[in-house]
Amino acid sequence: MSISTPTLFLLLLAAALCTHVDSAFLNSTSSCLDKCGSIPIKYPLGTGFGCGHPEFSPYVRCTDDGATLQLSTRSGLYTISAVDYSSSTLTLSDPLMSTCASMQNSGSFTLDPTVPFHLVPHDVFVVLGCSTSSPVFDSDVQLCDPGASHVCRGLYSCKGVVGLGLTPGDPVSTCCVYDPPGGVGTGRGYSLDLPKLQCASYTCLHGFGEKEGDPTKWKYGIELSFNDSYGTDACDACESSVGTCGFEGADESFVCVCRNGVNTTTNCYGQGYTWSGSWKQDQEKKMQMHTLGILLLLIVLLQS
Repeated sequence: MSISTPTLFLLLLAAALCTHVDSAFLNSTSSCLDKCGSIPIKYPLGTGFGCGHPEFSPYVRCTDDGATLQLSTRSGLYTISAVDYSSSTLTLSDPLMSTCASMQNSGSFTLDPTVPFHLVPHDVFVVLGCSTSSPVFDSDVQLCDPGASHVCRGLYSCKGVVGLGLTPGDPVSTCCVYDPPGGVGTGRGYSLDLPKLQCASYTCLHGFGEKEGDPTKWKYGIELSFNDSYGTDACDACESSVGTCGFEGADESFVCVCRNGVNTTTNCYGQGYTWSGSWKQDQEKKMQMHTLGILLLLIVLLQS
């Protein structure tokens, strides 16, 4: 029996494709992760579309390399540096935000009302390098907290103020601890429009550490809180089986995403062996046997 060249080519192509598909399947992982960088991911947060709760999914994602958890708002993309699930809070890091060590021109910060996060009451926003005609100094509106002038003095004592064209110890007349009507952390939505306020930079403090008089020890970053009442028995069962809670379909129905990429409506029991690596070993053996079978078939055909 002879085999034509086109047939031989098709058989070789099929073998290559089968091997490629099996390899791709073995190397694939679920798009929903239970950890991003060093941050564990728990409901309602997720790492991308279809992960976590539908209300949070458009705003929270993990970078493609799995190293950084990010929050997207209208004013930019911010790194989530920490998540405290016990208090349902997370901390944002803005690379352009000023700190005692480094001050520079900043972008504005906006938290849209549609975002399922809101500022916590102890967030302290400070605008720096403001024009003397800035609306924050309008005595009729009182946008600056008069009882927090020590915060401005502390910041203006930092060496980092040179980045704003200032000298450590300069008068704090261009600094304002921004306290808009209604205060901070009273609801969803917040806007810090620096061009409108005629200010060069901003910073946010979510704590003063152990030494309130030492600005180098202050906790710089924006702390946000989120609603922790989205949990369900189904999600608890999913996470207890080492799955990740997510959703799919037009109705955004709940699914439990397992590590091997299988979506279930309950939990990952029966799928959990993926974690131990035994599932991958089984599939590798199947792939090897599958490829060996094709090669043996080719040898038989070529010899006949």
